[in-house]
Amino acid sequence: MRDFVDGSAFNFEQGQRARKLFAAVVLAALDDAIADDKKYGNGPDQIARWARSRDGREVLSCAGIDPNERVVKGLMEFVAKGVRTSVALSREESERRLAAEEADAA
Repeated sequence: MRDFVDGSAFNFEQGQRARKLFAAVVLAALDDAIADDKKYGNGPDQIARWARSRDGREVLSCAGIDPNERVVKGLMEFVAKGVRTSVALSREESERRLAAEEADAA
């Protein structure tokens, strides 16, 4: 019984690592689309094409993201904003965004 629990915990941990790896691929695809948007102006179209492709759907699924049309629209909106993923995920950016929302509400 103990071996089964250890094996299950190990498999779960490996699965979590794989999910994080695929999430990093999604973030890299977003950064590439943002770069394309700044250079060529077609970033949202590029990320939509990728997310709707077989490879894109597979990567999104492996990252734990349901590859539906709502997700594709969200990815397109994110790319249209033009904020790099490293900046968007930083604490400073989230605090700035929260302050801006509070200022708009007031």
